[in-house]
Amino acid sequence: MKQTLNTSNTLNPFNTSAQTHKERVHFTDTALLNATNPIKVHLIGAGGTGSQVATALARINHALVALGHAGLSVTLWDNDLVSPANLGRQLFSACELGIYKSTALISRINRFFGTDWRAQTQLFSTETFPSEEEIMRGSIYLSCVDSAKTRFDIGEVLTHLERAHHYHNNPKYWLDFGNSTHSGQVILGTLQAIEQPHSDTFIPIDTLPTVTQAFGELLTQSEHNDNTPSCSLAEALTKQDLFINATLSQMGSTLLWNLFREGLTPYRGFFLNLKDFRTQPLAV
Repeated sequence: MKQTLNTSNTLNPFNTSAQTHKERVHFTDTALLNATNPIKVHLIGAGGTGSQVATALARINHALVALGHAGLSVTLWDNDLVSPANLGRQLFSACELGIYKSTALISRINRFFGTDWRAQTQLFSTETFPSEEEIMRGSIYLSCVDSAKTRFDIGEVLTHLERAHHYHNNPKYWLDFGNSTHSGQVILGTLQAIEQPHSDTFIPIDTLPTVTQAFGELLTQSEHNDNTPSCSLAEALTKQDLFINATLSQMGSTLLWNLFREGLTPYRGFFLNLKDFRTQPLAV
């Protein structure tokens, strides 16, 4: 996805007049910061990016628990099997060939970190939703999928879940990861207006547009991209560079980590171009 951003309003530290303006930020939902039980997180997609994000979530959980937080309870959704083309670029080994990606990743993470996370070997979709609504309910959703159609489908499910107005596991945030061969983006959106505290220092923003709300037209235009499975690692590398998924997952996971660690974010995502090592943040 390509997007040209207007940076004319970026604060300049050498411009004294600009320093009088308050910075726009989004404060993290207090229920997530002061959770008494592990926060229910759904990771959708266990491929090139999703397999990296799963490990990053395990590290975030470990750090949160060490800091006295209740941590995360993650469910990973993917109905794909590990194939030879996945070895090397995705975090799978030869002994996992033919196993569901979600099962292989979650089993490994549970053994390594001592967690009790769950794998779902089905799609997170409108077809799954009616019968699995309770399983699909959570507070944070991360999507690492490869088509616009899947993103719109996820968005429809999240809209249904948010409208149910359950007190527990009420959908709050959607963090979407997407990439092409050398570039990608991470977009953070809110699934409801998040109550913000009064601030004399910042301008609190309670609603962040989701990826489908902010870039729906661009997603639709990019839907013609070839998403057919690769038969080998060499073929896969012609579609996605070796380190684009890992770089995107680390930076996107840092955005999520900062929501917990700092309690606020002045950014709602970023665009990344690994070809010329450029990153463009998206301000709240």
